[in-house]
Amino acid sequence: MKLSRRTFLLAAGAAPVLPLLGCGKSDTAAAVAPVEIDSATACELDGMLLADYPGPKAQIHYAGTAAPVFFCDTVEMFAALLRPEQVRAVRAVFVQDMGRADWDKPRGHWFDARSGIYVVGSRRHGSMGPTIASFAAEADAKKFASEYGGKVLPYAEVKPEMADLGGGAGQDTKM
Repeated sequence: MKLSRRTFLLAAGAAPVLPLLGCGKSDTAAAVAPVEIDSATACELDGMLLADYPGPKAQIHYAGTAAPVFFCDTVEMFAALLRPEQVRAVRAVFVQDMGRADWDKPRGHWFDARSGIYVVGSRRHGSMGPTIASFAAEADAKKFASEYGGKVLPYAEVKPEMADLGGGAGQDTKM
């Protein structure tokens, strides 16, 4: 079989790229499962122990790292993900379903954060004061908002300015 010069050049140019086409697939194609917190699980941002505080928790699984990073509050998760300088490849993000988890001692009930419904501006506080409550079902989010106030939003409508990290220190009355 004789190749034309054009076919040869196209094939030669594509050859170095072919191995790269599969890069990253193992990271994204492999199912990522949430990791349960324990008494020693600490927050990525401030070192707080997640088990010691109320409200929804979050975890981000970054590409190229085996263990997730944890956040003691969904506000911290949104602040990390929505910052313009956030460039790390994200494999998965999980939050707790507060329609099923105990608010004061949340354990389990993890789900994909990007499919969630959130309540912003409620009267319920998490570990850092005002929080963004996470729900797997819109009906649970609406019920929560009717009881505690706040605006019900899908993940895509949560904006960076809603993830205000300034509330934590101002809410700490134990200092």
